[in-house]
Amino acid sequence: MSRKVTKAIFPVAGLGTRFLPATKSVPKEIMTLVDRPLVQYAIDEARAAGIKEFIFVTSRGKGALEDYFDHAPQLERELEAKGKDKLLKVLQDTNMDSGEIAYIRQHKALGLGHAIWCARRLIGDEPFAVMLPDDVIAADKPCLQQMVEAYEEVGGNMVAAMEVPADKASSYGVLDVQEDMGSLVSVKGMVEKPAPGTAPSNLAVIGRYILSPQVLQNLEDKQVGAGGEIQLTDAIAKQIGSDEGVYGFRFNGQRFDCGSKAGFLQATVSFGLSRDELRDDLEGYLHEVMSSRKAAQ
Repeated sequence: MSRKVTKAIFPVAGLGTRFLPATKSVPKEIMTLVDRPLVQYAIDEARAAGIKEFIFVTSRGKGALEDYFDHAPQLERELEAKGKDKLLKVLQDTNMDSGEIAYIRQHKALGLGHAIWCARRLIGDEPFAVMLPDDVIAADKPCLQQMVEAYEEVGGNMVAAMEVPADKASSYGVLDVQEDMGSLVSVKGMVEKPAPGTAPSNLAVIGRYILSPQVLQNLEDKQVGAGGEIQLTDAIAKQIGSDEGVYGFRFNGQRFDCGSKAGFLQATVSFGLSRDELRDDLEGYLHEVMSSRKAAQ
């Protein structure tokens, strides 16, 4: 089977309840991190990794997400007429060509595994990536590109992984490591949200995957796992010990959990400080805030 990965699934059917009331009318995935929607960071990362087909698993109320990737001829003409070439380029870079993007509905919220299974007919018999837009990763070389390069060497199934504090492991899928090879680890087990104190390691799975089509076949069983949901982790774990195998990949970069308010705010500050045109003003403001807090204490 070819190891070329050209398709990616983006599960975006969630309601974003942690961000209410903002998400009452705005899909969480197009909430802006500095000046770009969360989903744009994922799309740019996928493009850098060679992804050509973008599959979004959506739900009712996600029309604004679909509109975001459409062309905006009137706005483009206005920017062009006013000579705002830089803004025009920024706008055009968000466009998706016809046939490049597809939308599949997940009619019932049955878990991440079920969301991935919904896209099975568009994947066919090819390896594919899964990207969770809530996980925004700042890296010199985009995370998925790092994974694709490693995948071309070993194949199989690959999950992005990072060390987390032991008391946080119960919030993640956690790897049971068979052999640690540095950036790559071979996996002998995976546990979704282990009970406190029972995690086999502190190496947690985060929202980047490269998977074989066999994982989609494993999801056909619709087996319910942790939290009463169909877990993607369980379907991947079934490939452990097979000819394909499962690997964890320690990526180089900083991951922000933008599915939480605190993580979203941390990402906003970090990405703001990384921008030349924003850094001085933002640093000055943060310094003033911290000085005021210390003085108040």
